[in-house]
Amino acid sequence: MSTSHSIKAKAFLKDGKYAEWHDATFWGVRTKRDNMAFGLDEWEQLREKASAIKRHTISHLDEYLEQFAVNAEANGAIVHWAADAAEFNKIVYGILSGHNVRKVVKSKSMLTEECEMNPYLEKRGIEVVETDLGERIIQLKGQKPSHIVMPATHLSHDEVGELFEEKGISDEIGNHDPTYLTYRARLSLRNEFLTAEAGMTGGNFGIATTGDIVVCTNEGNADMSTACPKLHIAAVGLEKIIPDYDCLAVFQRLLARSGTGQPTTTYTSHFRKARCNDGEFHIVLVDNGRSSWIADPDHWEALKCIRCGECMNTCPVYRRSGGYSYSYFIPGPIGINLGMLRNPQEHSGNVSACTLCNSCQSVCPVKIDLGDQVYKWRQKLAEYGTASKSKKMMCDTMSRAFGSESRYNTATGAAHLLNNMPHGLVHCGLNPWAEGHEMMKFPKKPFHKVFEDLEKEDKE
Repeated sequence: MSTSHSIKAKAFLKDGKYAEWHDATFWGVRTKRDNMAFGLDEWEQLREKASAIKRHTISHLDEYLEQFAVNAEANGAIVHWAADAAEFNKIVYGILSGHNVRKVVKSKSMLTEECEMNPYLEKRGIEVVETDLGERIIQLKGQKPSHIVMPATHLSHDEVGELFEEKGISDEIGNHDPTYLTYRARLSLRNEFLTAEAGMTGGNFGIATTGDIVVCTNEGNADMSTACPKLHIAAVGLEKIIPDYDCLAVFQRLLARSGTGQPTTTYTSHFRKARCNDGEFHIVLVDNGRSSWIADPDHWEALKCIRCGECMNTCPVYRRSGGYSYSYFIPGPIGINLGMLRNPQEHSGNVSACTLCNSCQSVCPVKIDLGDQVYKWRQKLAEYGTASKSKKMMCDTMSRAFGSESRYNTATGAAHLLNNMPHGLVHCGLNPWAEGHEMMKFPKKPFHKVFEDLEKEDKE
């Protein structure tokens, strides 16, 4: 059964200053996105085009996957197909062990997080080194990403400095200057790049007409991970395939502007074949539930996601509760929906982490109906056996009140009597509505009575 998001959020909010900082940080990223979006007259047309491309591609995915695989193999790549996470991990381990690899350097990949590849390989004696700075920090700290684009933004530079001192990466005790810490991280990673026998990347896009894998980064770590080792493995979800370069141009203008407020990522790298004649380039196309999700008429559009993270940056709940309040490894609005597609019994505790303000779907670059999908999931909680008993009782009580004119008039007419109750009785643990703020004062005359009186005056 799922652990309620609200329980974890309550722990997050105990540190009020940190919660305020977290909120302001991600709202700042949302503001940068707005500045970029408002600078393009064609922004909404780009969003509409991107949505149409994704909708078309996913509904014809079998054709584009076959086209991609044929062209990738014609380039010299070796294409593998993984039905689920277990098969994906087995394929990757088979490739690495077949080349006697003991260390692999990898750029950020949420797919490998989804399949829990790192612990799988490490249990079998293969060292996995994350090379994205944020991912490297949380790997050293033993954590999972708290955001899909900025995985370590929840940590302060002092926390990172202390971590680097503990792990021997930093040799100046107390020097927590971000520039210095970045320099020390680069020195540490340089040795990992030079001594690894294999490099691994994800794939932001796969181009069907050319067989390319396109990886977008700001640090160049994907290029370093593939420039030194002769063996390159790319992990790609089925939904990442798009038709051609014309489509890529649309997504390229949306991705960084939405995710980080940049015109584009610093590096946009295309991988088509092995870097040298005696090297190998393997592409693993992973299903892991995606083909069945396409058949879900209410939720298949979640597969349009390009992992920009903007729905998290704008979400008032995510900003005020943090990524670790969610049970699924991807937090925020898109994580709620993907988690429910994965396992509704395990992740239904997340659907309450939504105000239904629909800010997420208003900014989504591919126009996923994120808020609408969350609402639909809520309607199925009783079916999954995960509906809150207390909320169900409240809804039943309200239904009885709203279902009868006399009961409604009695309840609203007497509500002002609660204003006379002692403060301690109203603001207690039995009344969650009063937690964190003062309860409203109920008017002596409910609105519908005021409205009726005004109508009578007009008629007179």
